[in-house]
Amino acid sequence: MLIVGGDNLGGITKKLQQQGFEEVIHVDGRKAKMVQVDIPKKVDIILVLTDYINHNLSSVIKKKAREQSIPICFARRSWCSMMKEVEKQGLICCK
Repeated sequence: MLIVGGDNLGGITKKLQQQGFEEVIHVDGRKAKMVQVDIPKKVDIILVLTDYINHNLSSVIKKKAREQSIPICFARRSWCSMMKEVEKQGLICCK
């Protein structure tokens, strides 16, 4: 999983690993050059934290995800919001 946005994920990484995501890669998106970053090959889903990302980077990530056929979710930086969007992609089923 690739998470784009947010300065600090806190316990989110550990919670995602408990949900079955083996590796969580985080890109904070603060620097303007982030639009040039390539999506790693091993990424199975991208989660964009909309509270902490500029519109340009969001558009670039969305385009790159589409080109590589990687599912992309947009959520606020709250656990409930993130899980709701990931569940829509069918990758996990929370109870």
